[in-house]
Amino acid sequence: MDKAKRNQKKYFVHKSSCVDECAAIGDGTAIWHFCHIMKGARIGKNCKIGQNVVVHPTAVIGHGVKIQNNVSIYDAVTLEDDVFCGPSCVFTNIINPRSAIARNSDKFYRKTLVKKGATIGANATIVCGVMIGCYAFVGAGAVVTKDVPDYALVYGNPARQKGFMCVCGEKIGFKAAQGTCVSCHKKYTKIKDKVTNAI
Repeated sequence: MDKAKRNQKKYFVHKSSCVDECAAIGDGTAIWHFCHIMKGARIGKNCKIGQNVVVHPTAVIGHGVKIQNNVSIYDAVTLEDDVFCGPSCVFTNIINPRSAIARNSDKFYRKTLVKKGATIGANATIVCGVMIGCYAFVGAGAVVTKDVPDYALVYGNPARQKGFMCVCGEKIGFKAAQGTCVSCHKKYTKIKDKVTNAI
């Protein structure tokens, strides 16, 4: 993208990055060094895209998303609003890749959904076909192989649930079905080991 066209946009693209024609990018978004936003990709408003990020053609990124350095958002991956992707976290979209067998089409992709407000820590790996719930928190280096409930804290390899996290990013302390954030004191209700309502 040349300088004249870039100046007409209401978003920022560093001169070292490539934004293909027909990529949709929202106002206020910043795309930093050595990124490639491919044709058809959709990125919302006020996102921060760090260095060396690739966004594939059918990837969808909501508003207010922060993607740190060295992350590839592949086809069939959707990040809802306010998702945070830590440095070098990994998404996949094919469960059984082989170099000699072509599987790079919608027929083989498994959809991955990261819901509103979720955090994915540095170097975590998200195996394709999973859903990460609203405001869930995936610890650094975790390997996520199955769905993560709303507000859940998971870490390890494979990732296992170790508690629940508040919207503000701090742990929720539970006594029976009632919980309170240790930091902002927001109150939560838990039913059958899942947080279903924030009061």
